[in-house]
Amino acid sequence: MTRRSLLLGLGAAALVGSALGCAPPQSRGTPRNTLVLGIDVSGSFRQGYDDAIDFAAHYLYGHLNGLGGLRVPTAVFVGSVGGEQPGEVKSFHPIQDFQDKRIEQIAADLRTWFPPRDALTDFNPFFDRVATLVKRQNLVLAPLNILILSDGLPDVGRRSAADTVGPFGRLNVEPLEYLSRNVTLRLLYASPTTGARWERSIQRRRVRLWTQDDEVMEGWRAQLSAGQPPEAQDKLWAWISDNVDFRVRARIL
Repeated sequence: MTRRSLLLGLGAAALVGSALGCAPPQSRGTPRNTLVLGIDVSGSFRQGYDDAIDFAAHYLYGHLNGLGGLRVPTAVFVGSVGGEQPGEVKSFHPIQDFQDKRIEQIAADLRTWFPPRDALTDFNPFFDRVATLVKRQNLVLAPLNILILSDGLPDVGRRSAADTVGPFGRLNVEPLEYLSRNVTLRLLYASPTTGARWERSIQRRRVRLWTQDDEVMEGWRAQLSAGQPPEAQDKLWAWISDNVDFRVRARIL
């Protein structure tokens, strides 16, 4: 190789190296994180069902579009919590079913897919199904945010009419424990008493639990600015960030 050829080769290599150095690394993409939303379709939640559906539509739209700084999920699963018989497994709708849709379209689809007709509120099959989906989709280790829109009252496992605390202790979140170092379970629309029973009775190690009272959840509509597009609903997105997506601390054992 002549000296001229060597210099030309070094120059070409330098140009290639410079171009590669300017290209953004793949790791700068959106970090993987999974959002799972469960909607209570049992009879006990029918009074709060419509408000919960409308909130879910706004919540999904805001997160999918990163409005107000809300975290954009890389995977979404939406399913129902209920059942006509104990242990009934439900299907989940993926992120593609909600992308590029308006809030009104999302709400209409949720009402079509998840009508409030079930007889029971059975949370454990929901937890099991979430764990199965996360493993099957190879989403293990990615931060996992689970929202359940429900009054939080379990119908399955009640031993007697006087047993008001026992059913909460039989809620089993063990399938969720080691899916990720960051697993947060949020229960929205429960009464303060029910929320406290979830927090005190559910045995857990790594799952972070956050409950929001039904009276607080009723305030989300007041944050809407009439006649403004979703992109201008700054008060709503800030309210969601402060009252729903609140960062939950790990439980100290």
